[in-house]
Amino acid sequence: MPPALAEISGLRHVFPGARGAPPRVALDGISAVIPPGMITGVVGPDAAGKTTVLRLLAGLLRPTGGRVTVLGHDMATDAQAAHAGIGYMPQRFGLYEDLSVAENLSLFADLHQLPAGLRTERVARLLRFTGLAPFTARLAGQLSGGMKQKLGLACALLARPRLLLLDEPSVGVDPASRRELWSIVSQMLEEGREDGMGVVWATAYLDEAERCGQVLLLHEGRMLAAGPPAGFLAPMQGRVFRLAVPAASRRDAARRAAAHPGVLDAAVQGDTLRLVLHADAAVPDAASLGGTALAPAPPRFEDGFVDRLATAAAPPPPTEPIRPQAGDGPAIEVRDLVRRFGAFTAVDHVSFSVARGEIFGLLGPNGAGKSTTFRMLCGLLQPSGGTARVAGQDMLRAPAAARARIGYMAQRFSLYGELSVAENLAFFARVYGLSRATRAQAIAQALQRYDLAGVAGDVAGNLPLGVKQRLALAAALLHGPDILFLDEPTSGVDPLTRRAFWARIGALAQAGVTVLVTSHFMDEAEYCDRLAIVSAGRLVATGTPAELRARVRSAGLPDPTLEDAFIALVAAGPAELAA
Repeated sequence: MPPALAEISGLRHVFPGARGAPPRVALDGISAVIPPGMITGVVGPDAAGKTTVLRLLAGLLRPTGGRVTVLGHDMATDAQAAHAGIGYMPQRFGLYEDLSVAENLSLFADLHQLPAGLRTERVARLLRFTGLAPFTARLAGQLSGGMKQKLGLACALLARPRLLLLDEPSVGVDPASRRELWSIVSQMLEEGREDGMGVVWATAYLDEAERCGQVLLLHEGRMLAAGPPAGFLAPMQGRVFRLAVPAASRRDAARRAAAHPGVLDAAVQGDTLRLVLHADAAVPDAASLGGTALAPAPPRFEDGFVDRLATAAAPPPPTEPIRPQAGDGPAIEVRDLVRRFGAFTAVDHVSFSVARGEIFGLLGPNGAGKSTTFRMLCGLLQPSGGTARVAGQDMLRAPAAARARIGYMAQRFSLYGELSVAENLAFFARVYGLSRATRAQAIAQALQRYDLAGVAGDVAGNLPLGVKQRLALAAALLHGPDILFLDEPTSGVDPLTRRAFWARIGALAQAGVTVLVTSHFMDEAEYCDRLAIVSAGRLVATGTPAELRARVRSAGLPDPTLEDAFIALVAAGPAELAA
């Protein structure tokens, strides 16, 4: 058996507290072996310690306790000797956005001290391999998310590392780009097998973890489980089912199923619910769960993940959802919407409508125009042509009036990290123009509804991602908006946190709040009532998740996932539009 690339023994790491806060234990006594010839997945909820493990393996941190050995070198005392054999791609790709593609590669070649001939050969090969050869003069900051992903990977691979460390490389990129990244890394691993290459891949996408050779599951800095993915799936056999439910009542059925004593997890999956039962629980009757039929389903890695974290109960949805103003007609109506940037048309005559109380998903590859469409509907960007009516207001003529009736939750935490939870809520209440009495009532309700009362005095920037998410949602809803805009709201969070978030969103929709969401995460898109897919600035498909899957069903693909449908419809879009 070839020697391990890295060994972790009794690893502990503690970060000092910021601004008087107590020290934070990021890792507490974990041990693992990273073998060559395979991808080792590192998964876990937010703040589990994934990034800390990768930074310790890269020699960017010194452990507080225990030992990290990489390529035979102790990373506490001899990290420099191991650096030449390590490739590291941090979150957000670690690029210099003011430099071009070629300049980024040249800089990383300098850092690795590659000789001129070898540098030219490797840069040319990686440009061909990643499809970036036509874009060498483009600034990294002007690349789409998928192209940034590939450039970051190319920079990490320049030195032909024996150990490649990838820290959540696929967060924020579309499904096609995720599959392409996996293909590139798998091929590089195969080519580097003779050299004993190995990969450590930290990920929030559990379908990626299922493809790894081994998986390390972290939780609150401890190793919860480790082994091949099959070991996580075996205990789930016979415990996973699909519940057919009427489309109009699927969110009610999800809450009802989640409350059943035998059900561990209930997730909306298009026109069905996906149920995971507790171990040894009797299979319930479909009618008792609000469904019409119950059928066995094959387990997924995510089921094993949820099973291991079953003690982390999801908070309930809000008990008194804010009821928006009543009105007639669609909440959002878009007709021939156009946005040009100079000679480039980012959005090209897009049309759709969203009913009141509907959850509507806007999907598309990186650079397809969905974010530009989203920003126009939020009032953040002026349309070049067409019409867009939001909450009954024309976005061309009265954008300010429309903005007063919408709430917006950005993809990245966009509140004030230096302020406390309560101070953030007070600030946004004033921004929304709430009176003093209304402001106090709205803040008190937000703290209660979104389970924030216990952290009201905590500095927002120090909160875990899931709590930041609840705070951002609470701030967006302070003024009781008719329409809620969500920009990739659960990017990077674990399945339990995602379930809790969408339980809240479903309750808001049932109270009449209209929700428009953008996402690259297809499990998240399953919660939508309808979806629109945008590609190359044009609308290529609309329908319910079940309808989109049906459009690509075939003898070769009898049970397509929504990700399968997305990739197929995007690929077919240009031909269909031309026809």
